[in-house]
Amino acid sequence: MDRSLWIDCKKQKRYPMLEENKQVDICIIGAGLTGITLAYYLVKAGKSVTILEKNEICSHTSGNTTAKITSQHGLIYNYLLQSVGKKEAKQYLDSNEQAINNIKQIVQDEKIDCDFEKQDAYIFTQKQDEIQKLKKEKEALEYLDLDCEFLEKIPLSTKCNDESNKEQVNENKISIKKKILGAIRFKNQAQFNPVLYAEGLSNTITKNGGEIYENSKVIDIKKESENYKVITEKGELKCKVLVIASHYPIVNSPGFYFMKMYQETSYLIAIETKEKLFEGMYISSEDPTISFRVAKYKDKDVLLVGGMKHKTGAKINLENSYEILEKVAKQLYPDAKVIFRWNTEDCISLDKIPYIGEFSNLWPNVYVATGYKKWGMTTSNVAANIIRDKILGKKNLYEDVYKSTRLKPVKNYEELGNMIKEVSYSGVINKLKKEENTMEDVKRGEGKIIEIDGKKVGAYRDNEGKVYAVKPYCTHLGCELSWNDLDNTWDCPCHGSKFDYTGKNIYDPAIKDLERLE
Repeated sequence: MDRSLWIDCKKQKRYPMLEENKQVDICIIGAGLTGITLAYYLVKAGKSVTILEKNEICSHTSGNTTAKITSQHGLIYNYLLQSVGKKEAKQYLDSNEQAINNIKQIVQDEKIDCDFEKQDAYIFTQKQDEIQKLKKEKEALEYLDLDCEFLEKIPLSTKCNDESNKEQVNENKISIKKKILGAIRFKNQAQFNPVLYAEGLSNTITKNGGEIYENSKVIDIKKESENYKVITEKGELKCKVLVIASHYPIVNSPGFYFMKMYQETSYLIAIETKEKLFEGMYISSEDPTISFRVAKYKDKDVLLVGGMKHKTGAKINLENSYEILEKVAKQLYPDAKVIFRWNTEDCISLDKIPYIGEFSNLWPNVYVATGYKKWGMTTSNVAANIIRDKILGKKNLYEDVYKSTRLKPVKNYEELGNMIKEVSYSGVINKLKKEENTMEDVKRGEGKIIEIDGKKVGAYRDNEGKVYAVKPYCTHLGCELSWNDLDNTWDCPCHGSKFDYTGKNIYDPAIKDLERLE
């Protein structure tokens, strides 16, 4: 159950591990939708491409998403008009609208069976004080020439119709039954199964001479004259062009993306019901954000309910995350039965705009795509087109707004201050604090940071009583880790790296495992 519906649909085709040293033209690190889509475009252009993936294709963020193909990215467009102006706000909108059409065209051209279908997307509110925000967003969209509508009734309204219900939003209770007061409708958006889509792209890549290596974790990158050496656990690639599409850049310098991004974790459940489900894709404008869409699973329609986001590594109670989403589902469908539940991490840039383009002015022919802010289905296609054009020496219509070497993000002083504060606490202050817990305080099924002989130890005791001990400092930049009691993982509050209870690295930017202790 603790896996995504999409990954459960994955076919069993596997790709080999890189176990030799090779010279290649273009190397892409990461076989999520960005890396796979870019490789698809490049092989179609006659280029030789090699992809390195540390696990299996689409096994991380791309395979743990809501999979909405939409330009509706929350209340973003009025913000963009105010922060970057009309030209770049329109580039952002048009590029994502174009991505919808691009994905549709690929599905048709390659005959990919991935449950692609057109759907309208709605951002709605049940709070009176959010109405004005939605109306301003509608005005911004009209200014940017998008055909959209402001509605007081939407298909979801038939389920959310309790006019007498009072505000009930707190840590443990969310009422979704309240009347919907307003919504913006984005027409002609889409949805699909991202893993089946990625598998279809992968088949085309390999048929056209491209190479995909799974279970080939990159542990270092070195610049050598005009080439780059990409080192994995069992082999090495030398390449002239390198693309870092690993969700979060796995090298710190040059680039310093860890100073310009943070990561958020959000949650999803899939439920079965005997009732007929509604049409459309939905997300609420207020916090905590709740998302809905219908998906196909074994010839049945199931409902996906998502939300409950928080900064990765935050020291909060995570146990209620799935429980709250299940309560939301049962408010709409009392017979709801949870069949899948999963969570994922997303990179958020300081100015809410992805970084797509040159990795650094100091590393020519190296490109990056990151910071998608939970909207990776369209953004991955945008990124693939921009980076493909850069590799082919073409000017892309939309590249300016996404310029990855821009300095504007550091002007978000509030969020930059929050990041510096977290790094100070987790990287320095918390390390100096004495831990009162001992091994006896670690119950079965629990993890804690304890102190033994004056040294801190991250200890987890499984349900059989076996203890797993690690050095509780992130292998990225050394921040003290937090125990995640929902996933049984060690999470970094500074930059979002995750490790399982044995110390194995799960999420970037860290690439090394934790040191294991006796």
